[in-house]
Amino acid sequence: MKLVPVLSILFLPIFAAAQGDPEPQHDNTVISINSSRVYGKIQDKASGKGIEAASVQLFLRNPEGKDSLLRGMLTRANGDYNFDNLPASPKFLVRVTAIGFVETEKQIDVTAASKTGDKFSIDMGNLELEAEVRQLGAVTVTASRPALEMGIDRKVFNASKSLVSTGGTAVDLMKNIPSVSVDIDGNVQLRNSSPQIFVDGRPTILSLDQIPADNIERVELITNPSARFDAASSGGIINIVLKKNKRVGLNGVASIGVGTPGVANSNLNVNLRQGKFNIFAAAGYNRNGGNAKSKTERINRQNGQATDLFNQYSNSKRKREFRSLRFGADFFVDNRNTISFTQQLGAGHFNYVERQDQDYLQVDKSPIYFGDRTSEGRNLFRRNASILNYKHSFPQTGKELTADINYNYGNRRERSSVLNSYANPDGSVYQPSSIVNNNGGNNNDQVTFQVDFVNPVSETKKFEAGLRSYHNSFRSLLDVFALTTGTPEKLPLSNNYKYREMVNAAYATYTNKIGNIGYQIGLRAEYSKFSGELIDSSFNFGYEYPDGLDKIWNALFPSLFLTHKLDEKTELQFNYSRRIRRPDFWQLNPSIDVNDPANLRQGNINLRPEFISSFELNLSKDYKSGNLLAVLYFRSNPDDITQYSDTISAAQYEQLQNAAIDPNAILNTYINANTTNRYGVELTLQHKAGVNFTLTPTANLQYRTVNANVTGQDLSNEGFNWEAKLVGEYKATPVKKNIFTDMSFQLLGEYESGRVIPQGRDKAQYSVDFAVRKDFLKAKKATLTLGVNDLFNTNRWGTIYDTDDFYQDSYRRWNVRSVRLTFSYKFGNADFSLLNKNRRSEGGGD
Repeated sequence: MKLVPVLSILFLPIFAAAQGDPEPQHDNTVISINSSRVYGKIQDKASGKGIEAASVQLFLRNPEGKDSLLRGMLTRANGDYNFDNLPASPKFLVRVTAIGFVETEKQIDVTAASKTGDKFSIDMGNLELEAEVRQLGAVTVTASRPALEMGIDRKVFNASKSLVSTGGTAVDLMKNIPSVSVDIDGNVQLRNSSPQIFVDGRPTILSLDQIPADNIERVELITNPSARFDAASSGGIINIVLKKNKRVGLNGVASIGVGTPGVANSNLNVNLRQGKFNIFAAAGYNRNGGNAKSKTERINRQNGQATDLFNQYSNSKRKREFRSLRFGADFFVDNRNTISFTQQLGAGHFNYVERQDQDYLQVDKSPIYFGDRTSEGRNLFRRNASILNYKHSFPQTGKELTADINYNYGNRRERSSVLNSYANPDGSVYQPSSIVNNNGGNNNDQVTFQVDFVNPVSETKKFEAGLRSYHNSFRSLLDVFALTTGTPEKLPLSNNYKYREMVNAAYATYTNKIGNIGYQIGLRAEYSKFSGELIDSSFNFGYEYPDGLDKIWNALFPSLFLTHKLDEKTELQFNYSRRIRRPDFWQLNPSIDVNDPANLRQGNINLRPEFISSFELNLSKDYKSGNLLAVLYFRSNPDDITQYSDTISAAQYEQLQNAAIDPNAILNTYINANTTNRYGVELTLQHKAGVNFTLTPTANLQYRTVNANVTGQDLSNEGFNWEAKLVGEYKATPVKKNIFTDMSFQLLGEYESGRVIPQGRDKAQYSVDFAVRKDFLKAKKATLTLGVNDLFNTNRWGTIYDTDDFYQDSYRRWNVRSVRLTFSYKFGNADFSLLNKNRRSEGGGD
């Protein structure tokens, strides 16, 4: 796109414009001096037109009832006015005078708490002179917010409270969040199910390790989404909200860090708010490395009896680098219309060298022969996004219309080389060495169109509706050549494929109350189509749902939420939703992946989607020192998409022999289980012990039943699993100032028990993270953070398979213990102006 480099060049001078006296900023405030705002419009009651040059004054009201003038301005030609850069205050008064009109006053009571961490922004609506003034709904100014805000339908984790993820990526941040677990590949699970990952409420092609943790403002967890959200969010939704400051003037934070193994990071967030424009940017760099070990021990069987043994020991050295740039602007057309554009640019590479030692043994553990496999590879990627948003706020508080277009695009290039050697126990050659070279890449484009409308009909009634269209196009080419004979031989592992995915959706929800029971009913309709093609063989596969009117139920996804407030501090909620999990391309792709010669992977083109019914009963209880959220949940998954493993057939081994595949290799694929049911209890407590110590323990207990069979083979299994997480934070406040002043400590420990799968179980895993942070300089503008991930170097992922054909015990590691030291500095100047250095950006002037 030619537009991107042009915008980049125009934007670069902003990074060099940071000058003037810094303004103190504190990242523990929900509403800072520079983020509060009051705005509205003055109209002539008779004509409905805006009144130009009306005098609008904003007063502070103190407890004695005395008013002190804070700001004043004349309305613009259309009647608009706004006051930015406001201090926190329980009450304000707006007084309006204009020639030929009766003086009008309106008081603002700031009393209701904000649960989302949004900035303090009050829309006064249209003030009609000579008309009686309606009182504005209450708003609360909160001095600070906790790390975890627990609502009845979602949890909001404030990223600035995570010390252990400072200088890291979104993967490191996810480990802090209750209910969320992260495996060694960076894949996230929410209550042992795969959630849908959004960035700023929209789909993304970025992986979590490509998002700097320092660029994240908060993470929202929705375990059972309503009809308003994508029906494919069967495992819940994790929405990552990126930082985009709107404070007046020039503000920002810069950080740089180093560590081991091979750790380096830097990040810059900056914004310039002036007049009708808010310009923002974030640039980041992250590098990490390390050596990781893996192990596989297998017993091959025939008719239930052991025939031989296979052991594999791996050691991999890897290095990853990620670079990102995000910039854009908000244009405030007037007080009720905003247009925003955001451009994201990301790139990086991943290099690795892996050595595998393979032992082929008799049942008595005497050697048959040995294998040695060395592989090295390099992957390059680019991940970009262009986002255009429009928001219209109606005079009625809370009524708004939003529309946006989100375009994600990127590519990946990869190459690798594998050398396989085999030797007899006496050191002689068992069979000739083989060399396999891989070279390929892919291109991906995603476009999402979305329109949402919210109408709070009354204090208790609200109607929401929206439309969404999602289009995903993917193209990949991989060439695999064997060089065993010296002449390149193209292997069947090569593939050339493409696919297109489309989902069109519409939804509506209605919220109201009957007595003291609140309810929300919703319905979402989705039509989806997936078309895949293996180009070289002209083989087509895919699905369409629904594929006829007789299956219209497959396109409908209802939701129901019931809420009862037992008292001021206790709330009870029941919710139900129906969702869908569609098979993705990798689960459908019939090509075989041989990255591990002993554990192959292949998709299944006959997979069907699974439809999930989720039920939750939530109890939220606030008490003097914290709050408790207790959840009972049940998930029923007919046709659950689950993994199935078996040894390869003789025909498959013959086809893949030149790729140096183990003759007893395991082929991992996917099947539809008959049913998978999950019954669970989740407890989350946030407790403040004294003034300085906060504890957040979480426990999730789950019983899972799997009913599945393949070609008459019963794969059913059931069992209990649990996981626990504890986050403790202590902030030192010594009586006398010393080195511990303004120092914070954070400890994170988590444990996941083993859990059943159709043919065995996943093994338990556990880890501990630790961090310490020191704030210093005037107004705590500088911060030094030391973080250690996986303190005892224990985190690894393992599986046990136990079938009639084999028993396998294995574990893998990808990340190892890492140490990071990060320095960050906050800066700001509310008076900074690109146009006029002597001009203050306050009041409502343009």
